[in-house]
Amino acid sequence: MAMTSSDSNFWFDENAANRAVIFFERYLKHTKGKWAGAKFELMDWQKNDIIRPLFGWKRKDGTRKYRTAYIEIPRKNGKSTLSSGIALYLLFADNEYGAEIYSAAADREQAAIVFEIAKAMVEASPALKKRAKIYKRSIVVPKTMSSYKVLSADAPTKHGLNAHGIIFDELHAQPNRELWDVLTTSTGAREQPLVVAITTAGYDKNSICWEQHDYARKVLDGIIDDPSFFAYMAAADENDDWRDPKTWKKANPGLGQTVKLEYLEQEAKKAEQIPAYQNTFRRLHLNQWTQQDERWLDMAAWDATAGVVNANKLIGHECYGGLDLASTTDIAALVLLFPMDNGNYHILPYFWIPEANMKERIIRDKVPYDAWARDGFIEATEGNVIDYGVIRKRINELGRIYNIKEIGHDPWNATQLSLELDGDGFTMVPIRQGFASLSSPTKELMNLVLSKKIKHGGNPVLRWMADNMVVKQDPAGNIKPDKSKSTEKIDGIVALIMAIDRATRHKEDKKSVYEERGIITL
Repeated sequence: MAMTSSDSNFWFDENAANRAVIFFERYLKHTKGKWAGAKFELMDWQKNDIIRPLFGWKRKDGTRKYRTAYIEIPRKNGKSTLSSGIALYLLFADNEYGAEIYSAAADREQAAIVFEIAKAMVEASPALKKRAKIYKRSIVVPKTMSSYKVLSADAPTKHGLNAHGIIFDELHAQPNRELWDVLTTSTGAREQPLVVAITTAGYDKNSICWEQHDYARKVLDGIIDDPSFFAYMAAADENDDWRDPKTWKKANPGLGQTVKLEYLEQEAKKAEQIPAYQNTFRRLHLNQWTQQDERWLDMAAWDATAGVVNANKLIGHECYGGLDLASTTDIAALVLLFPMDNGNYHILPYFWIPEANMKERIIRDKVPYDAWARDGFIEATEGNVIDYGVIRKRINELGRIYNIKEIGHDPWNATQLSLELDGDGFTMVPIRQGFASLSSPTKELMNLVLSKKIKHGGNPVLRWMADNMVVKQDPAGNIKPDKSKSTEKIDGIVALIMAIDRATRHKEDKKSVYEERGIITL
């Protein structure tokens, strides 16, 4: 989907659009793969949805309309080659004296990918090569005093640049916004600068790439009116089935040309067999923003074990709790785990969030906390910090309804509440958040989900946290939840894992010596 315009303040210059297309097809050649040596014939989507509108739309004064272009396309659709061609057009054919063109990325090696393709294109074009001087990390056009260079990722050293064109490759990999801000503000003195961010989807929704993605989506949807911003996004929608070839076609404009159907079939099969690869496939080949880098729990498996959990039918039943308080400004979670007679488990989760911070978090996290609070899935406590008194009161209420045998908790940040609950008669068990304590119950959670022996009732807050879950593994193969890599909250899943720990340990303790060794006969 690309941005177009019908505003009377802008006009379409057919000659300028054709000139850009002709530059690609007359002066540039492919340099890799089966097309190496062939002229760069733009695919229809590249020509009509990106190059022609990007260079054809003009302002009343004749300068280019678009100053920023956000292009989000999956891997294998010719992203780097197209970027290289745009960089060379800005260098050789944009009628800008002293043009400074830069390739940037999260590291210099990534930035060099687009540049190296561009350099090979110049070397393969007699017309361009005779106009340029080619160096290891730069291409210079002496006649116009213009240059194209590769940049390192060190933002503080980029002040003072006077960029006419910037190709920002794989924006999703940027660790922060510093380099983006420094480079985009370096174009202020140019008459018609162009910043091109070309990337696949990412997973960090607190990143500069998500900010640009979200902005681009709102421009395309008409929510934001920014005539200077060009957006092209080829992606599967959030609810599209990633296994469906129709979804692959929707997300990959180059399917059948640069992307082979057989390749996507192979990668999708791999994603089905290896849940950890599922997010990689969705992100890189379908341009779907995921909740984390590598998926641990297959959400289809999680949803399949939802079942129905009737809280009233659990009254008086034995259960084990897991309590994760995180910080007072975050989300607190309690999960009660009920062992059932058939060997399965039922779950009742409870969540708390500071009411004063909720609106800010809705905007920041793009998560419907207000709807969850309205529907009773999360409780908002007064003020800008969680009221632990409310949590204590609620746990005591639950203790009168259910037979809570033990509550496992992270001792960090929970000392006072733990002492108070202990005084209320609860058995509080500290569980350190290391591999030794958490590996076994974390693996057990996976086993319970895959064997459909756990029912969670489809609680939306817990599902969101399950979708966020990332694990860390040590050299011995032990695993534990990794909050540092889970870009969104996983407190409910951590609480569930601690509850599983207490339930399974209690189950082991109840085994008789005869079950362990058998009956000895004399």
